[in-house]
Amino acid sequence: MTDGSGRTAFPPAPTGLGALSATDIMAGYRRKAFTPRDVVDETIAALQATNEACNAVVTPMYEQARAEADRLTKEMRAGEAKGPLAGVPVTIKDLVFVAGVPAYAGSPMNKGFVPEDDAAVVSALKAAGAIITCKTTTCESGYKLTADSPVTGITRNPWNPGRTSGGSSGGAAAGVAAGCGPIAIGTDGVGSIRVPSSFCGVFGLKPTFGLVPRSPGFSPPSWASLAHTGPITRTVSDAALTLGIIAGYDVRDAASLPVSRRCFDANAGRLDGVRIGASADLGYAAVSPDVCAAFDKALAILDSCGARVTMDGPDLDPGILEHTLKPIALTEQAAAVATKSAADLASSETDYQAVVSAGRDYSGTDYITASYRRGQARSAFVKLFERVDALVTPTVAVTAFQAGQIGVDTIDGRKVDLHLGWSPFTWPINLAGLPAATLPCGFDRDGMPIGLQIIAPWLDEPTIFRIAAAFEQVQPWAKFWPPVALREGSGGPVKGS
Repeated sequence: MTDGSGRTAFPPAPTGLGALSATDIMAGYRRKAFTPRDVVDETIAALQATNEACNAVVTPMYEQARAEADRLTKEMRAGEAKGPLAGVPVTIKDLVFVAGVPAYAGSPMNKGFVPEDDAAVVSALKAAGAIITCKTTTCESGYKLTADSPVTGITRNPWNPGRTSGGSSGGAAAGVAAGCGPIAIGTDGVGSIRVPSSFCGVFGLKPTFGLVPRSPGFSPPSWASLAHTGPITRTVSDAALTLGIIAGYDVRDAASLPVSRRCFDANAGRLDGVRIGASADLGYAAVSPDVCAAFDKALAILDSCGARVTMDGPDLDPGILEHTLKPIALTEQAAAVATKSAADLASSETDYQAVVSAGRDYSGTDYITASYRRGQARSAFVKLFERVDALVTPTVAVTAFQAGQIGVDTIDGRKVDLHLGWSPFTWPINLAGLPAATLPCGFDRDGMPIGLQIIAPWLDEPTIFRIAAAFEQVQPWAKFWPPVALREGSGGPVKGS
């Protein structure tokens, strides 16, 4: 995998234990090669260095993490440690509650708020033995696709700190990319796991809507019918392992699906007989030339793995952004802060205030009409999956733009919506509630990562893992590390041994 100019350098990979995958950490524990305290100490050092360069951490939990690591180290020495993630460091996005830890959600309106309960996903991770090291940055209330907020400032990209990390799970993706632990938990309402994962060159999964419960803590309840919780990792196997731990029914979440907990495999193999539809633009999107070129190369890799790739996609309304997504998303965002006072909202970003105001302008009829159109979009995917087993698209239409910007309004000479038009492939999948993942598939001419999105039918995460694992075997992106991870200056992609 090279950048857009064909350059590839081969310096050593990071030496810190925080840069290991979860599966490698667990293997190291079994060999007694190191202890949880060793891993946590080096992970914290990586977090501190990365935070200085990228601003990815909002609330450190370092002392708690060290204490938990010491406890698990003693248990391991006594042969008593249990759990599929025992001793593995994990970060949590600041929209997701951790009991006793502030949950700012990027908003001044939440100053002083400390939840009393863990979110279901946090409870599951703790029960599995994971060690939570920090809360990571997000934009205000998760409303945009960067992680910049009035609480934390600008979150930057470890491949080039002059560029955005993407968002709203930007701190989560930047930390994983920079070797600050193998697993991060993010949330995704219109692309907030997949966009930063694509921009930062890591694997990010948005599960089927309702597969991973959000209660009792998810703040604020914005994007109520759109938001998913899922893992961000460097490898497919770590994402599969994590999903098996955090997925499952929780009666406290009205959207939670009544499914049993299960393991997910990420075994690499041939894709013979797998029917993959491919769409470079979903029939309406403007896409940068570098992204198009990387997408074409990714299709060739899938074909070489034995997949039956055909140019096919859902028949979506070209006006789906204005007529369907915005009436739903903006109304739900406004409803999430309906009890806040004018003084509270005055502390928010000007652009966030505009989003809330726009949401209040929609009527109940507008929302219901958009919900009907949403059903039509869902039906388009139902029909598509009668013909194919999965759909692939670019993840984002552009690569990471300048840090501090909210988006871009022009792609390859075409005007697009500043907030969402440059990510036209992510939010239709939230409207449909489908599972989707992004995986690295190349770099642009400036050395910034490009993502490939894999979409499968409802509750068919195994097909996503199968396709992603086959792609990963041919093009092992986890060997590429951003300069921040190597404590170097900004530049193009690097590859470790």
